Amino acid sequence: MATMATTGRKLIAQMERLSPPVLAMEKDRIGLQVGDPEAEVKGVLLALDVTEAVVDEAIALGANWIIAHHAVIFRPLGDLRRDRPAGRLFAKLLKHDIQVYVAHTNFDSATGGVNDVLAQKLGLTETDVLIPVHRETYKKLVVTIPKDHHDAVLQAICKAGAGWIGNYSHCTFNLEGTGTFRPEEGTDPYIGEQGQLERVGEVRLETIVPTTIQTRVVSALIKAHPYEEVAYDLYPLDLEGAVQGLGRVGRLDQTLSLSHLANQVKKAYGLSHLRFVGNPDVRVQTVAVLGGAGGRYWPEAKRLGADVYITGDIDHHTAMDAREAGVCLIDPGHHVEYLALESLRQQLSEMNTEKEITIQVSTIETSPFSFV
Repeated sequence: MATMATTGRKLIAQMERLSPPVLAMEKDRIGLQVGDPEAEVKGVLLALDVTEAVVDEAIALGANWIIAHHAVIFRPLGDLRRDRPAGRLFAKLLKHDIQVYVAHTNFDSATGGVNDVLAQKLGLTETDVLIPVHRETYKKLVVTIPKDHHDAVLQAICKAGAGWIGNYSHCTFNLEGTGTFRPEEGTDPYIGEQGQLERVGEVRLETIVPTTIQTRVVSALIKAHPYEEVAYDLYPLDLEGAVQGLGRVGRLDQTLSLSHLANQVKKAYGLSHLRFVGNPDVRVQTVAVLGGAGGRYWPEAKRLGADVYITGDIDHHTAMDAREAGVCLIDPGHHVEYLALESLRQQLSEMNTEKEITIQVSTIETSPFSFV
């Protein structure tokens, strides 16, 4: 049997599940920037930046969706002339019907996103968020289900994201009872007949739902529930979830000299060089890391007890200020964010277990810098 085509909206929903928009910094350019959300997904190319070379790679691979970390539309466009770089780029995207979706600071903050990957590659443990962006809130979902559909509904809402407490999934409470209703004129009841009071063995199911995904969970509930009119309740809870946000602060398994750690960063991130600030012989163990350009956050890294802060695009004055405040810095460059693309590929592939689409990481080097 042929599998149903994956639509752009399905792919976008998957991306928003992995990198919820609520995790993006204010005014960040994220989401679908070029193309049609209804376009069938024939192939996906994951890239840090969208350049003409990346677009050519997508065309050669038959990928009509590019998921990028950096926005292809970041600054206002003054024109779209085809004799200029931006005009050529967008003309090629539109001519070849290639859609561009962007996950930027929301992918930085997301579980399994940029900063988790950078921290994991350094072997950091006991990690916490460096810059809080969002704290999840929860609601309790209560619904009654006829016994013969109980498991189907339970599985559907849990698949949609309900019922997670820490690392435990499918956390629900279920109580059997009797439901009553009388279908009136104009109804098409799953059970019973119009005008007659019905008594049905039902199960009352209670579970927890993150507020940010309640729409998705309720949609899955209604789709799986057999009743024409589904009765359910959502109650706000005082319970708060874990903080999510930019950067990570964690510990190495042993103290190292700053120079030793700098060399470990080079190896872990596959770099030929990097810059660092501080006494090469100073001992460090608590490490903060933030992918991209995070120099302005060094005071927060210091406040959280970091011996060294790893981030890209550190300017001269930031380096001077941090050094005078006793904070060591390591600058591996902005481009190391590309290391998270493989994690994203794996996560998206797990969501497409039927192999409906091919998901690949770009092999194009988009860093603008060369070194001598």
